[in-house]
Amino acid sequence: MSHIFDLSGQTAVVTGGNKGMGKHISLTLADQGANVVIVSRSGAPEELLETIRDKGVSAHALKHDLSDIDGISRLVESIYQHVDRVDILVNNAGVQRRSDAVEFSQEDWDFVQNVNAKAVFFLAQAIGKNMLENGSGKIINIASLLSFQGGIRVPAYAASKGAVAMFTKSLSNEWASSGVNVNAVAPGYIATEMNEALINDEDRSKQILDRIPAGRWGDPSDIAGTVAFLASKASDYINGEIITVDGGWMGR
Repeated sequence: MSHIFDLSGQTAVVTGGNKGMGKHISLTLADQGANVVIVSRSGAPEELLETIRDKGVSAHALKHDLSDIDGISRLVESIYQHVDRVDILVNNAGVQRRSDAVEFSQEDWDFVQNVNAKAVFFLAQAIGKNMLENGSGKIINIASLLSFQGGIRVPAYAASKGAVAMFTKSLSNEWASSGVNVNAVAPGYIATEMNEALINDEDRSKQILDRIPAGRWGDPSDIAGTVAFLASKASDYINGEIITVDGGWMGR
């Protein structure tokens, strides 16, 4: 393994790291030598933790509902009870609610904003403080194509992911000079549980594929590889960027 991509001895916290895209991110970071702390609403199956540990690194799972913003300080305390420091934070967890705009409820709006934007910022803030003290760290937020586009019937999601893109840049502007890299990955149409309805809709899936130059839905490993790059020394001079991983969608 080239040393520039080696994460040996580092510790990564991955929210929503127990399934889908997050699971692939957790496994890929472990492949590069990182110890992994998975944060999710339901914890993580022991089988996944053992698979990570079999790679020669440590693995922990913490349960936390990220819509509970007041509980983030307790979550961070729990993280540091298991590890001495956090070198990499991947804010991957996200939720979706679909509804016509004229019927979109305040409850759904607040839930999406809390998980997708507010929790991301305040977790980055809490762990970022320690990274600033250490003089190094990598924060990787998961944005979306809807950080740039409005989407249909997903106003709260689009608003939340637009916010993620902008405060990724804001944090980078403040923290880059202190050795903390803050960037985001904007996935395109990835074959995950969240997109099952789109995948199973033949007409909509065809419309999507017709626009993607790569001619396929993305795989979670496509996102995991980009996150692993941003977590490594190879990305030390990348700051405040929103990297689209979309098979060319945004170029059309």
